[in-house]
Amino acid sequence: MNIDGIPTRTIWPVGSPADGVVEIIDQTRLPHEFVVHRLASLEDAAEAIRVMRVRGAPLIGATAAYGLALAASRDAEDAALRGAADTLIATRPTAVNLQWAVRRMLAKLLPLAAEQRAAAAWDEAAAICAEDVAQNQAIGRHGGDLIQAIANRKTGPVNLLTHCNAGWLATVDWGTALAPVYAAVAAGIPLHVWVDETRPRNQGASLTAWELAKHGVAHTVIADNAGGHLMQHGRVDLCIVGTDRTAANGDVCNKIGTYLKALAAHDNGVPFYVAAPGPSIDFALASGREIPIEERNAREVTHLSGLDGAGRVVEIRLTPEGSPAANPAFDVTPARLVTGIITERGVCAANREGLAGLYPERA
Repeated sequence: MNIDGIPTRTIWPVGSPADGVVEIIDQTRLPHEFVVHRLASLEDAAEAIRVMRVRGAPLIGATAAYGLALAASRDAEDAALRGAADTLIATRPTAVNLQWAVRRMLAKLLPLAAEQRAAAAWDEAAAICAEDVAQNQAIGRHGGDLIQAIANRKTGPVNLLTHCNAGWLATVDWGTALAPVYAAVAAGIPLHVWVDETRPRNQGASLTAWELAKHGVAHTVIADNAGGHLMQHGRVDLCIVGTDRTAANGDVCNKIGTYLKALAAHDNGVPFYVAAPGPSIDFALASGREIPIEERNAREVTHLSGLDGAGRVVEIRLTPEGSPAANPAFDVTPARLVTGIITERGVCAANREGLAGLYPERA
């Protein structure tokens, strides 16, 4: 996607594999500073995932793949690679793409001779990134058709609501939930996006709004609690959100607050779609009840960062000293509230039969 007209991705290798360097956009510094952060070791990659310099299920997987490539460049023996895999998988528990990418890398590397593994690791990480881009482009086409169908039935722009950030910043490129937005804009469809702020980390206000602005997409940031009101007044035509893990029965795990949006959409007859690339679907889990929910640091709830009057990034405390805070990072939206799941293979019903129909080889 574009930053002020310049095509940009979220992660890229620098130089040759012998250089052993990967660069990322440091998303902890957005939207106020655009900073490129360098990863030169397994530890760098693990730290970037853990503290959310990179975030979004597909991008976490891509970063983990490059993390294993960085590890293989240092030590490609079995024990070292397995240890690196364990380190990466332990960084964040909910997004299934992380485990998927690490296991795919090990399956590629372990059968090879040790001296072949480093080069193969860099090639496989690049392949994972290329596949991510292609999958998201396809999600954009299928979701764009849904937006076009709504545009054909109404006058004025299509009003779409999204939650958290499932744009290109959450992937290698294009995004999942926002890929249909970018496809629709490219097709000339009038479009406006309602952007949930997405407390407590404000990925909507800080990341989704930033990337939409940089790409020139009309949007408005709203408080998380405003979505239901807008739906009641007919100002939302459809919702599209991403997913960190979707169970085999169509239950969807996504950023905390997604469930409440789905309830509001169901109550007001607003279509509620989930954009899910294949690697985000976990056929090993029968339902969303089995998905581990990450509990993050309470400080993300009690404190907030932003620009002060002098243009400096500062942190402030929101809550009284001594008040405890809970911070579940995700919730599960039951399949019954999901209108459909948009994948790279098409749109299906949010149930076992729908997903199995698109992915028979995995189901």
